[in-house]
Amino acid sequence: MQIRHASHPADVSGLPKAALRERFVADALFEPGEQVLVYTHEDRMVIGGVVPLAGSPIELESPAELRSDRFCDRRELAVVQLGQGGTVTVDGVEYTLAHMDVLYIGQGTLSVVFAANGDEEAAFYLASALSFSGHPTRLVRLQDANTTQTGDASTANRRTVYKHIHADGAQSDQLVLGITALEPGSVWNSMPPHTHDRRTEIYLYFGLPEGHRIQHVMGEPDDTRTLVLSDRDAVISPSWSVHFGSGTTNYAFVWVMAGENQAFTDMDQIAVTALA
Repeated sequence: MQIRHASHPADVSGLPKAALRERFVADALFEPGEQVLVYTHEDRMVIGGVVPLAGSPIELESPAELRSDRFCDRRELAVVQLGQGGTVTVDGVEYTLAHMDVLYIGQGTLSVVFAANGDEEAAFYLASALSFSGHPTRLVRLQDANTTQTGDASTANRRTVYKHIHADGAQSDQLVLGITALEPGSVWNSMPPHTHDRRTEIYLYFGLPEGHRIQHVMGEPDDTRTLVLSDRDAVISPSWSVHFGSGTTNYAFVWVMAGENQAFTDMDQIAVTALA
């Protein structure tokens, strides 16, 4: 497990690009046959990737840094299928996840096992937050997610927002999670930008073809920094930071939040003209 400490905005503006990436970017999460986890002190969130090989299931382990016997002893967990498909077995109950399906797993779960379906790629993205309520496990398929369309093709940000874990969907203590998919010809996400001072948000970009990149913008609105990201890279956005970007083609991203509340609309809009 990699550890990322919380950062004050005044410490970030002068960081070299390599140090900025070390603090906020999580890459190489999806290694065949492995479990890879990253712990951020921003709202004590954990993200990671699990890529089981055919015939070799992977049981979710609790790293020593969590100081718990099982991963979900004090945590809730969301699992997003970024590959073609696979199964997640939760305390003996098997769930089949197709591409962009999401499985919510509640605190108190004893066992979580990931497996591939034949020759299909199974790439499970994990996002976790502290929890003490034990909400029931729930599978939210892409077609069952709350769906809205936003943005405009004239400003190259027409996109579909799928909400899987939220107040009116799968119930959780802290996690709010969904997927945004940009339409062909659109490249800007989360525009106009915003911050939300009571929550951390993490983006995991995917569906980006080989040879393409994302220019992800972070930092205080009047002191922004840019990170170049590849397919399946994740970036941690502290509560004080804007989080938006543009790609060299259309793509999708998983967004997940945790913090003081779960209100999707609890955000402070930033005028594009205020960015610097």
